[in-house]
Amino acid sequence: MKKYLSFFRLRLNMGMQYRTAAAAGMATQFVWGIMEVLAMRAFYESDPASFPMTLQATCSYIWLQQAFLALFMGWVMEGEIFDSIMDGNIAYELVRPVRIYPMWYARSLANRISKAALRCIPILTVAILIPAPYGLSAPAGPKAFLLFVSTMILGVLVTVAFTMLIYMLSFFTISPDGLRIVFMSVIEFCQGAILPLPFFPDGIRQFLEFLPFASMQNVPLRAYSGDLSGADLQKAILLQLFWLFALVGSGRLLERFALKKVVVQGG
Repeated sequence: MKKYLSFFRLRLNMGMQYRTAAAAGMATQFVWGIMEVLAMRAFYESDPASFPMTLQATCSYIWLQQAFLALFMGWVMEGEIFDSIMDGNIAYELVRPVRIYPMWYARSLANRISKAALRCIPILTVAILIPAPYGLSAPAGPKAFLLFVSTMILGVLVTVAFTMLIYMLSFFTISPDGLRIVFMSVIEFCQGAILPLPFFPDGIRQFLEFLPFASMQNVPLRAYSGDLSGADLQKAILLQLFWLFALVGSGRLLERFALKKVVVQGG
């Protein structure tokens, strides 16, 4: 375990060095968040009673999404890992006295946390100062905040476990670009990154909520405002745990199969 924690710390420290990139990302996220809030404001003014979430809860969802964007987005993947699979440098990974899956999992987790850590505090601070109902509201209560933190931890673990599946599947392709494009689009749509899942029609929403993508950002962001609570939240947490173990187990099986078949060509 110590060696994987070392990989985690090294990647975390490396990621924390990119402050200029984080500042540029924050500027983009502020603009995007304001655009989303204004768009939602226009929709809510037409018929507020027809929406499944209050405007305040929806705006809080948007700002939390922007603050913790790097934790849950499907496009946050490591090009170095894909390159090592494609160009044969995976051979150097295989001679190390470590397992590929936990090493890459630790690296990927640290990469996401470092990106989010540099951006979340400024975004949350500004979002709190924006007048209601367009800014970030306080959590529904102390219990809701603790559930938000707990489900966010589970959500990012599920997200990393799913990206690990993409890395493992890349062993069986000539190029990972197709996998990345398809799964990036699927993750963003199905996890509620484009539109919160409660806004979908009931049949589609219930189907999406059962998939692993809903266990990523959908659960913690809705738990924060109390939009997801009680028995529904308990069911969502159980699904997060189920998908975490299922995805990690599937990834480890793919790792074993891939490493038995891997062929390194070149000089």
